[in-house]
Amino acid sequence: MIVPSTGSDGPQIHAIAASTTVFNPEEVECVDELWNEYQAHGPEASGYTFLVEQEGERVRGFACFGPRALTDRTFDLYWIAVDPSIRRGGIGRQLLAATEEAVRAQGGRLLIVETSGLEKYAPTRAFYQATGYTQEATLKDFYRDGDDLVIFTKHF
Repeated sequence: MIVPSTGSDGPQIHAIAASTTVFNPEEVECVDELWNEYQAHGPEASGYTFLVEQEGERVRGFACFGPRALTDRTFDLYWIAVDPSIRRGGIGRQLLAATEEAVRAQGGRLLIVETSGLEKYAPTRAFYQATGYTQEATLKDFYRDGDDLVIFTKHF
């Protein structure tokens, strides 16, 4: 079941982020920072919303999204991750669909996803393409030499 996250979900969200094969320690720290802002100030003031997919008390995946400042109804998907032990079971698609539904419910017209161009992110890029996202742009050497920024979008 996908629900808004609660304070008790934080350690499991951290564990999922830390256990992925693609997020580096700085990125895991960034997930934690956004989580802390969300917990301290709520979704409206922080600009971040966390959704979790749960089975009982177990968080099996999460998504974090929010409105992009200085735009008209544009949202960013900041993070989406699923427990590596149960990947490829549809949880990522469910989280993405729930995120899109929440963005539309808030009047969103555009969802932007930014990811890496490294080879280890090829499954991530394929996931977005398979779920109806358009690759809009690639910024060469954005993150560091040899690590491009790849931008995907979906219009509602």
